Amino acid sequence: MDHKSVASRVRDLAKFLATVQGDLSNITGPPHLLAPSSVVEVGHCWAQRPSVFAAPSLESDPEKRMLLVLRWFLVALRSQLYIGSTGSKNSSIRKPLNAFLGELFLASWTDAEKKCTTTLVSEQVSHHPPITAMHVADAEHGIRTTGYARVEMSFNGTVNIRQVGNAVLHIDRFDEDYLMPLLDAKVRGILSGCMYPEVLGTYSIIGSSGYQAEIRFTGEGMIRGKRNSFEARIFHRDDPSQQTLYEVKGCWSEGGWKVRDPRMGETVEVYDIDAPENQPVPMVIDPLAEQDPWESRRAWEGVFRGMAEGDMRMVLNEKTRVEQAQRRMRAEEKERGIVWEPLFFKSVQPEEHEVFHRLAEGTGLKLHSERTKGVWKPDLERIESAQRPFRQGVTPLGYSS
Repeated sequence: MDHKSVASRVRDLAKFLATVQGDLSNITGPPHLLAPSSVVEVGHCWAQRPSVFAAPSLESDPEKRMLLVLRWFLVALRSQLYIGSTGSKNSSIRKPLNAFLGELFLASWTDAEKKCTTTLVSEQVSHHPPITAMHVADAEHGIRTTGYARVEMSFNGTVNIRQVGNAVLHIDRFDEDYLMPLLDAKVRGILSGCMYPEVLGTYSIIGSSGYQAEIRFTGEGMIRGKRNSFEARIFHRDDPSQQTLYEVKGCWSEGGWKVRDPRMGETVEVYDIDAPENQPVPMVIDPLAEQDPWESRRAWEGVFRGMAEGDMRMVLNEKTRVEQAQRRMRAEEKERGIVWEPLFFKSVQPEEHEVFHRLAEGTGLKLHSERTKGVWKPDLERIESAQRPFRQGVTPLGYSS
């Protein structure tokens, strides 16, 4: 990208942000700043390395299981936050498309060598406010995670991203649950034309086994001044001294980290993010012609084709076509008294989220179910029996007359 292009794009972004007040989550932004993906795809980060996802289910030592859950969480961060970017210092993140109500993303990943397969089902269960629910599973190894998030974005010189919701990892073999944090982030580097995410603050992964991982994120301008740095430790909550069993230090976006056992004074692992053996396995999705109209890649096909061809007019026209159709559908539903029902997820009352209440007790964590239209859980029977077409008589472009 030449300097003129960078300067032009920065000006466009600055003008755009200057006109925006309040929540940015339902605002798309200039077409050339968009990533070739939708918000409903974000859960792929937790599924794209099947052997890493399955590893905790194969570990009999509970403190090592906690370490493997932490490892899975850390490994997913770069592709979770560096959307449309390689994660290097010279690449700029881009904004995913705002998902429309009912949008779906279905995919799987298989590591043939390790004999592991993960599947992802993701759905936009609400548009006002925007809420995405997802379910990742490895049925053979009996491990799965379910999460839902309402994303709130604001601008005050920096784009601030806040996620409201939670995720839970469950391992059948040990009947264990892990309450996973949803991270808040800031988007920096706007004026330089090379935007990057930064996570700050302290988060915890809380296991029903009693083990807990505490992760402290720091960034540029902090004590060590290195972008996307973190320090993590694992301890047992019932230990009065809360002795550190493992410590992990490094950078989650480039380079990697070291895992150390301070009791033995030994380095347990050196994780290199860019090592060939640590790369994601290929994602498998059905060909566009076989996908349902509600599936993300087919629904936004014209937008993504325009991006690939560098045709911003096509991007804008195709995106506008879907967005206008969605507005017409909401108006028609209101007029006809139609109540929209998600396909693969259902909202339950907050008291039914027993895992959250049990693991969050005494931590100060709040459920905030009033801001996420309840607690979202997968309808496993529907997921297992689903057949296309998913919705008779209606597509993202409107109801049949």
